[in-house]
Amino acid sequence: MLPLLTAKDIRKADAYTIKHEPISSIDLMERAAKAFVGWFINHFPDKKQAITVYCGTGNNGGDGLAIARMLNEHHYKKICVVVARFGKKSTADFDGNFERLITAGIPYTGINPGDKLPDDKGQIIIDALLGSGLNKPLAGDYARLVNHLNDLNKTVVAVDVPTGLFTDGDMPADALVLKAGLVITFQQPKLSFLLPESGPHINCWEAVNIGLSGEFIQSLNSPYQFIEEKDIRQLLRPRPRFSNKGTFGHALIIAGQPETMGAALLSASGCAHAGAGLTTACIPQSGLVALNTSQPEVMAIMRDGKKTPEMAWDKFSAIGIGPGLGKDKQALQLLGNTLKNYQKPMVIDADALNLLSANPKLWKKIPAGSILTPHMKEFDRLFGGHISWWSRIQTAIVRAAEYNINILLKNNYTIIATPGGRVYFNPTGNPAMATGGMGDVLTGILASLLAQQHPPEQACIIGAYIHGKAGDELALPSRMTVVMPGKLAQQLPVTIARLTL
Repeated sequence: MLPLLTAKDIRKADAYTIKHEPISSIDLMERAAKAFVGWFINHFPDKKQAITVYCGTGNNGGDGLAIARMLNEHHYKKICVVVARFGKKSTADFDGNFERLITAGIPYTGINPGDKLPDDKGQIIIDALLGSGLNKPLAGDYARLVNHLNDLNKTVVAVDVPTGLFTDGDMPADALVLKAGLVITFQQPKLSFLLPESGPHINCWEAVNIGLSGEFIQSLNSPYQFIEEKDIRQLLRPRPRFSNKGTFGHALIIAGQPETMGAALLSASGCAHAGAGLTTACIPQSGLVALNTSQPEVMAIMRDGKKTPEMAWDKFSAIGIGPGLGKDKQALQLLGNTLKNYQKPMVIDADALNLLSANPKLWKKIPAGSILTPHMKEFDRLFGGHISWWSRIQTAIVRAAEYNINILLKNNYTIIATPGGRVYFNPTGNPAMATGGMGDVLTGILASLLAQQHPPEQACIIGAYIHGKAGDELALPSRMTVVMPGKLAQQLPVTIARLTL
């Protein structure tokens, strides 16, 4: 796992590296600038393009000055620097790099408070105005400058963090941010990059290693972790040679109404294709032909719409409940009966979540370790309204511990909050997967992993990753604009095989 750091912890990691490597702060800045430039020149190789570097007078501005100098050394012909002197102070490392800029003979322009903003004829803007320590919205001259730069519609490459974007914490929905086509960020992605609020402001980001102490970063024991492929390779289990269907558990999917049988079929398909030894679907009587036609591998328990079917609960290794289940009286009885009779961790999704939000007495019956899989609106119905995704994460941490459950909050970077206080961000998945039924497949995958005896936290990590990875394998090579959930379910065995090689 890659630890994700708050702005406060980033400063600690910088200070520790400076003291214990040891390395001077200006030399660490030089290393960061070199890492930035190394990535930049590989992706913007045209050295005749005009580049304007906008610098504040803090350390982010010092990075920008060093970057301008290095680009000049790499023979970029048209480098111009604009220094925004909107405050009375500057950092020592900014001052040191400013002297180096002057020595290198690179032209610069200074902007003071209230000055007319200069025209910019550059093709690329490098944003080094403000760094990772920002914790209040832009105002005054900085706001005026950022509005001006946004209006220019140039290609913007931000140094570490786009000006105006918070690294972490609650950011106002209407906050002003310098929109970046690319952010080249230092060491690891910032937490805010992984939340939807960053969407209007960042097109893509790339993290470059600047040599901060990995041992110290691990010692900070950040609750926020970024899932990596190597983690999944370690967690997935190859199927033993002398195994049989009983080896991989028996999952029950309770889903579907006559008009929403698609949700039940997709969930059952996700479960079977993710490797459950046996999959049974508890579905309406009218859905049997559809199930037998599309998925003859899946067994069925019929619901007649009048009473809850009798089930031998002990024979199931895991249960997933909710996709297309409905919110009527029978659905509520079925959820209540399941919670009453099944004590192992289960997956609760979709309509089952909506029933939980409307019937809070059911919370006490949820088995320890269970997995709830809400999207944003379902999350807010369960736990109250929120003004930001950061506040949702903080609520998820508290509620996961309070109820001893895992909360998988669907997002572009799906967020997993665990009872132990960990928060995992999943990196896989793409916009082509934004279609109805994807969550139903994920429910089946999670139930399958629980049936195969993966602990709930592992099931969440693996499930979110392989779900998104299968979508990536379908969409990205062929540039598909839409990936259908049924195709994704069928891709799962291929994805899992590649990760277990």
